[in-house]
Amino acid sequence: MFGYGRSHFTWNGTLRELEGSCPSCSSGRGRPRMTASPSSSSGLEVLLSTLQNAGDVESTLNILNVLDELLSAGTDRRIQYMISKGGSEALLTALVNTGRSFSPNYTLLLPLLHLLAKVGHRDRRIGVKAEDAGAALLTLNLLRHNVQHARRAAACLWVIQVFSSSVSTANLIGANHGLEDIYRLIPQYTTKHLHAIKAAIDAFAALLCTKANVCSVVSKGYVSGLLRLYEDWHGKGTQPAAVGICHSLLRCLHKVTHSTAGRQALVSQGGIRLLYGTTQTCLLGNGLESLVEPSVQLMRKCLPKTPLPLTSDRSAYSFPVPGRPHAVPEVEAEPDEKTEESDDEEAEDNKEPDFDDDLETDLNKLRTRPDPDRPKDLLPQYSRLCPELSHDFQELGLSSEPEESSTSSSSSSDEEDVPLGGSRCRRSSRDGGRSAASHDPEGHAAAAQLEPRDFHSHSSILSTGPSFRTKVREARDEAPACQREEAQDNDEKEEEIADESHHRTTIDRLLERHGACIPHHEPKLYRAAAAKTNSIPGFSILAFPDFWGHLPPPGHEPMAPRKPNIQRQKVFEDAQRFLTTDGIINQVVFDLEDSSLQCPSDSLRFFSKFECGNLRKAVQVRRHEYDLILNADANSSQHTQWFYFEVSNMVADVPYRFNVINCEKSNSQFNYGMQPVLYSVREALEGRPHWVRTGTEICYFRNHFCPAGGRRKTTFYTLTFSISFKHNEDVCYLAYHYPYTYSALKAHLKLLQEALDPATVFFQQQVLCGTLTGNPCPVVTVTACPASRGWRDMHQLRNRPCIVLTGRVHPGESNASWVMKGTLEFLCSSDPVAQSLREAFVFKLVPMLNPDGVVNGTNRCDLNGEDLNRQWSKPDPVLSPTIYHTKGLLYYLNSIGRTPLVFCDYHGHSRKKNVFLYGCSVKETLWQSGSAVNTVGLKEDPGYRTIPKTLDRLAPAFSFNSCNYLVEKSRSATARVVVWREMGVLRSYTMESTHNGCDQGIYKGLQTGTRELQEMGVKFCHSLLSVTKDVKTLHSQRLISHVDLDHSGLDHKSHTCFEDDEPPCVEEIEYSADCPAPEGADLDSDVNGNTASADEEDEDGDGDGGRRGAKHRRGSVGQSQPPRGRLIPHPTRPASAEPLGERRTPLSERRTPLSERRTPLSERRTPLSERRTPLSERRTPLGGVSVNGQMKS
Repeated sequence: MFGYGRSHFTWNGTLRELEGSCPSCSSGRGRPRMTASPSSSSGLEVLLSTLQNAGDVESTLNILNVLDELLSAGTDRRIQYMISKGGSEALLTALVNTGRSFSPNYTLLLPLLHLLAKVGHRDRRIGVKAEDAGAALLTLNLLRHNVQHARRAAACLWVIQVFSSSVSTANLIGANHGLEDIYRLIPQYTTKHLHAIKAAIDAFAALLCTKANVCSVVSKGYVSGLLRLYEDWHGKGTQPAAVGICHSLLRCLHKVTHSTAGRQALVSQGGIRLLYGTTQTCLLGNGLESLVEPSVQLMRKCLPKTPLPLTSDRSAYSFPVPGRPHAVPEVEAEPDEKTEESDDEEAEDNKEPDFDDDLETDLNKLRTRPDPDRPKDLLPQYSRLCPELSHDFQELGLSSEPEESSTSSSSSSDEEDVPLGGSRCRRSSRDGGRSAASHDPEGHAAAAQLEPRDFHSHSSILSTGPSFRTKVREARDEAPACQREEAQDNDEKEEEIADESHHRTTIDRLLERHGACIPHHEPKLYRAAAAKTNSIPGFSILAFPDFWGHLPPPGHEPMAPRKPNIQRQKVFEDAQRFLTTDGIINQVVFDLEDSSLQCPSDSLRFFSKFECGNLRKAVQVRRHEYDLILNADANSSQHTQWFYFEVSNMVADVPYRFNVINCEKSNSQFNYGMQPVLYSVREALEGRPHWVRTGTEICYFRNHFCPAGGRRKTTFYTLTFSISFKHNEDVCYLAYHYPYTYSALKAHLKLLQEALDPATVFFQQQVLCGTLTGNPCPVVTVTACPASRGWRDMHQLRNRPCIVLTGRVHPGESNASWVMKGTLEFLCSSDPVAQSLREAFVFKLVPMLNPDGVVNGTNRCDLNGEDLNRQWSKPDPVLSPTIYHTKGLLYYLNSIGRTPLVFCDYHGHSRKKNVFLYGCSVKETLWQSGSAVNTVGLKEDPGYRTIPKTLDRLAPAFSFNSCNYLVEKSRSATARVVVWREMGVLRSYTMESTHNGCDQGIYKGLQTGTRELQEMGVKFCHSLLSVTKDVKTLHSQRLISHVDLDHSGLDHKSHTCFEDDEPPCVEEIEYSADCPAPEGADLDSDVNGNTASADEEDEDGDGDGGRRGAKHRRGSVGQSQPPRGRLIPHPTRPASAEPLGERRTPLSERRTPLSERRTPLSERRTPLSERRTPLSERRTPLGGVSVNGQMKS
């Protein structure tokens, strides 16, 4: 029951009263009669029909009040139902009919405008409807006639604001000088009519949704006026209403700065300096915090775009790709959105609404196996990569090592043929085969005197070439001779041999004095492997951590807590660089392309010209702040995320800020507790050779830099962090994640082969193919040697199912290599589980699918500028040889009936926590996509879930709830999908390992280190026990005791696997497109404040009137019950001639006489006969309005 000035109210009684008291419903004014019987139309339709045809004021007011009460009592569904029944059109018709008269009745117009604002706010097409009905310009005319009347003007402004949701309507109002009229209504600071002033600013902001209106505002110089208004209101008003007006002014500025001209106008008028100053004031004052974030966002958006200080956006490394011209033209390619903004297998997280559209719904593509991409007669060449099928095991029972094939990568020849590459893979002989010289006491003395600063990469200690003698002399304070006599060729050769011998002797002494015992790492072996590694620039320097080795730190490293508002602080510091030059240095201190650059003595020194290194340029911004620019992938102008560089010449305990300013991913785990890693040479020499997580004040956000060429639409992001180094003049290395080089892999495989027992472990390392630069891509076969050469044992060996594991197709995902390292070491170990797995399976491992990318420090691509994990459908044998031949091996295994039981490609994920798998399922893809295909009759083996479920029990870092098994169109050319679709491998996976850490289980809140990553590689091997045929044997008590099934600590919390597992960052990473609305702000609450009675409103000019009226405001329609009869206003008064904020009304006119306020008692009561309604009339048709006023859907 609802009342509107009467004690009791019934729907049907009101409808009968309206029909009887409204002559226009039956005849009059030339309009046809519009009636609707309750049996055929709902009560709401009757009300709307009557509203459009009502002729008397009382009936119309009653209908408006009924509609307001009805819509205010429920949720937005009621308003949407009213809109669907033509509610907007009915209100617009009533507005046009009432407003077109020579002397409009504002007693009727005000509630009509108020209700139209509330309903239209939720009607997406209200602007178009208003334009068609002629209500847009009519409302603008009403505003012009009521600029001296705050309540009327505010009502018109709210309706204009609602109408402006349509671009065409906003343009129409702007073309009829609506912008100028509304702009003139915004005064300097005042305490009067604040609701009307705010309505004017909000309407002005709404009109700025179109380019034409924005251009008009900029051309008329209104940007300067808006800035001055904001400065005035901000400096004088602290009450909530004034703060709301400041917020609305910021919204206007946000709208204007959507255009380049608007941003330029704001900057030229000193807008950034004004915003910076007012924001600092907000941080000091109470009640102004809500203005800080929109001001910061506006500053970020308007900071002038600054090109990167590079000569070209293309990588500093270029390589002549076969079949392409060597001189690559300076053409800025558009970014590949499918790969640039996502890690491999990552759904495009910033495009969540399109996720289902990316799912494959074609059942034929999901179930039909495509034809092979090559003829079958090319497959027998891969038989050599299955040595377990042809090896005769003559050495069984002997102590010698197994005979290596002619293609084994452990061959000692300096040059070897690669049968599968189509080219010859040449190995450099820089390391030579020279024997070490005899013990040199001078070398021992030199080693004892070397300091950590002597190990920076400019020195020759870590050189792979024979040039160490000069450094030894410097260490002994012996100046080298300025001139040398010419010697014969044989003398030079002897000098070179002696120099190399001196070098090796000193390295031996250093290792003897300082070296740590690192499992499966030998520095001298690493140096020998690195000397044979080919690179584009011809690296001749080793990074100390790669040479010396790494041990995991003794304890776990927690995620870094995020300092509150740290991003805001960094943005302020960046804005200061624009506003003032005090303390700004802006000097280049490192340039990868300029080796002659002299570094100032008091600045940090940088270096990155070594394997896996990536730093293109370093600019000293302030005394202890540096901008770092990363090198794009070779032969490309994009994919900048991975970094690895050396830094030296530091002062201890001084916070240095580093800004990596050309990152490309739209979000990063650096916003969620991840830290970069650091390696200290001094710490290593003191027995602590650890890569450790480091850095404070870390955040990742969009910046104002743009490509140097200015033609490519690329958005750059800043990773900023601060580091206080422990030691003076140390040499440190910083990296995105724990580096793992190609040379480290080669050395590691050699050590594994030397350490295992050839009588029990069959370990064969071969060359899959040569890469574009001639580096051999190793493939490893691991299985158990047969117990004997008897037929039964040999038959069991040659019928073992295969498991194929690959990794590091993306060079920047170094965590994948650490997981692979754990897998390799476990499979070669004497662990009983490893022994059983070797006896059950033949493992084929390609540990590094992209050696060239790893060597040259790229993030995602090979040297051809392509993402190799998008080439699996039809790989090019010349441009993508590693993918082509790995796929060829899989084809071969399939052709001989040995289709792999499991295929897994190891990857890293930069935007999610934990470790998880992606697989392939027809049914789950169709279910998730909402396909109409009936899946009841589809039969699918659920075995693809076996390994994920097992890992969920075994591996603390693994999250089963983050796994998914969907086949996406954008992933159709990835290894996982191609191997599943073309080879029929049911268990075809991508394993994603986080760069950060875990949010579940025993590792919750901890960052993963190399120990945890290697453990994950071991646990994956353990999970393979679940897919063996001889389950009973492998799950014997002997093995169970070696597999940790205690999952009591695994507290896996469920996450939606189709989205990022992170909540939105606490601070905006992107620029806000619009000014964020203040908490609790709502058009409904503003309108409700304007409909308050004369005793509660701000018509008397008191500055606190808005606060008195706020007691009766509700947050929005449907959130709380409003006061009864709000829409029926008191008699209005003639408008005065003064503008908003300046007029004063005589006291005698402000108050309504008591006699007019009160309604006679006889009129308040409804006769009993009219209160009761027959039962037959109370029922409402389905979809209408019930007797108690509840809307039925």
